[in-house]
Amino acid sequence: MKLQTPKIKLSALLIVIIAVFTSSFASAQSKPWIAPAAAQAVKNPVAPTPEVLKAAKTLYMTNCAPCHGEKGKGDGPAAASLTPHPADHTSAALRNEQDGSLFWKLSEGRTPMPTYKKILTETQRWELIDYIRSLSKSK
Repeated sequence: MKLQTPKIKLSALLIVIIAVFTSSFASAQSKPWIAPAAAQAVKNPVAPTPEVLKAAKTLYMTNCAPCHGEKGKGDGPAAASLTPHPADHTSAALRNEQDGSLFWKLSEGRTPMPTYKKILTETQRWELIDYIRSLSKSK
């Protein structure tokens, strides 16, 4: 009986590649998510008017609440199955982040959170930052 060593070698190589990818992905997700300094310095050009907050709430309920929860606590229906766990939008840590940092994170995404720069307009993303800020005020 002849062994098919090329198939065995290919299978072993595939297993090693998957293991390395999985390990590096897990490592990347465990690191703090810090926006670049240039992004942190960007100021929100959209004022949190009642109209803006109303429009942003609709965006939030559709795009953010499934993971972050309706009140932003990180307890949406999908949250339990996600790693890393969704951020609590009412937390002190989030309140201490610059608007530009939050905008960058919302725009760029990081698995499991998608990138929103092609889904939402720049104005919509800034409106969401205003709405997220309002969540910690209504605790």
